[in-house]
Amino acid sequence: MTSEQPIARALHGAGHRLTPQRVMVLSAVGALGGHVAVDDILARVRQEYPFIDVATVYRTVGLLKRLHLLNEVVQGGVSRYEVADPERRHDHLVCEHCGKAVQVGPRFLDELRERLMAEAGFDLHVEHSSFSGLCAECRLDTAHSHSGHGHAPEAERPPAHRPHTHQEAV
Repeated sequence: MTSEQPIARALHGAGHRLTPQRVMVLSAVGALGGHVAVDDILARVRQEYPFIDVATVYRTVGLLKRLHLLNEVVQGGVSRYEVADPERRHDHLVCEHCGKAVQVGPRFLDELRERLMAEAGFDLHVEHSSFSGLCAECRLDTAHSHSGHGHAPEAERPPAHRPHTHQEAV
């Protein structure tokens, strides 16, 4: 089976044609690996097909994402893409402060899915997800905090960064 067959099936099943541009965009994302921005995809495709325009790449990425052939992760306000692999599903934790993305295995959402089914009778359909929050380093960083304190629970903060309580001397 060639790598184009699953792409062709997904496109034809949704009423779209398999075009060279669509194959090139998906191949570029796969070749670049990891989470890649549209500018990176465009530069890679232009190495073989210099006449492709950015609008074609954006439209193609949007279509491939809707067809679940690409996953999107937003890092620092920039959409980045990776080839979707249903056999190796994973989710992302993205830090709102530094933009770092960490992949986590499916067990976290699988546990949530099972619990929702058991307790609420709700069948959660999540093929890919991205959660935002703060990574371990940024939780301890007081420089970006509105209160001057890190976001980590008090027990994890260094003593100088713990808020004063009524029991402590001021």
